[in-house]
Amino acid sequence: MKKVVTFGEVLMRIAPLGNKKLKQSNQLEYYFGGTEANVAISLAQFGNKTQHITAVSNDFVGDAAKSYLQKLGVDTGLIIDSRHPLGLYFLEVGAVMRSSTIAYNRSNSAFCKIDPNKINWEKALENCDWFHWTGITPALSLNAFKALKQGLEIANKKGITISADPAYRSGLWNYSHEAKDVLNELVALSNVFIGGPNEINELLDTNFSFDNDDFIKASKLLMEKYSNIKGVFDKTRVSLNASWHKIKARMWNGKEFSETNELEITHVVDRIGTGDAYAAGLIQGLLHYDDVKALQFANASCALKHTIEGDANLVTEDDVLGIIEGNISGRIKR
Repeated sequence: MKKVVTFGEVLMRIAPLGNKKLKQSNQLEYYFGGTEANVAISLAQFGNKTQHITAVSNDFVGDAAKSYLQKLGVDTGLIIDSRHPLGLYFLEVGAVMRSSTIAYNRSNSAFCKIDPNKINWEKALENCDWFHWTGITPALSLNAFKALKQGLEIANKKGITISADPAYRSGLWNYSHEAKDVLNELVALSNVFIGGPNEINELLDTNFSFDNDDFIKASKLLMEKYSNIKGVFDKTRVSLNASWHKIKARMWNGKEFSETNELEITHVVDRIGTGDAYAAGLIQGLLHYDDVKALQFANASCALKHTIEGDANLVTEDDVLGIIEGNISGRIKR
C-alpha cells in the first residue's frame, strides 16, 4: 500500500437534477469535490492510503464534507476547521450542443483563508510516497500558495515524488503575484508534469502547437529548464458535442514517446472530474507499473469517470485494467 498526500480546496457542488437549467428547477442535488480531493478519493478506491490536506467550515457543512472523504477512504485527520464558509460551485449540466456551465462562490472560503502555519506538513508527509498538487490551489490566494510551497519544500527534503498539474485558470488569479512566476516556482519543486503544449506555453512563453512533434519538443524544453522533471504526461480530447467525447493520452519520459489508443465515450454521464481521474490513474500507474502502462491506466481511468455521477472517480483498479484489456462492451457482470 502506497501513501499519497493531496492539498487543495474541497467544494460543494450544487446542481439541478438531470440536464435542467437552474431557472427551470426547484430541486437541487449536491456532491462534494475539488480537484485534488478527487484525486485522493480515486487513489483510495485503487487501494492506496490517501490523506487530503485542506480547510473546511467549522459547521455541519464542513462536517459533512469530512464525512464524505472518510467514507471513501481518505484520511481527514489533519484537515483544519475554519470560521469561514465552505466553497461552493453551481453546475448546469449541458447536453449535445449545449455546454455545461459553472459558477463559483469561493473567494472568501475556508480554504482561500487557510493559515499556512496551522498545517503540520511534517506529520502529513511522514512515510509518504507521493504528493500531488494542481495550479488551481496557488491561484486561489496568497496563503494557499505559501502553504503549498511549504509542503513542496518539505516533500523535496524527504525525497517524495511530486506530481504537478499546473492548470492555468486566468479568472482565479486575483492577488499580487504573477501566475507564471508562481507556477514556474512550484514546477521547479516537482518531478512529474501533467500537461502538454498549452500548459508549457503558459509557463515558458513559447508557441508550440498541439501535434505530437511539438509535444515532444515542448517536453524536452521543459525538462531542459527543470532537470527535476522526469516525465511529461498529457491528455488529449476531441469533443464532438457535450455528450460525445474521444480521449487518448501521450507522454515523453526523456527517452521515448508513447501514445495510447483512443477511447470513445458516446454518452457522457458526468464530465466533471475527468482530468482528476486521469491524474489519479497516472499516479496509480507510475506507483505500480511502467510508464507505458501507467499512461494506459490514466487514459482508461479518465474514460471511466465520464460514466460516474459526481466529482470523484469511484472505479476500482480491476475496472480500469479491464478497459486496458479491451473490455469496453459494458455487458453486465454476473
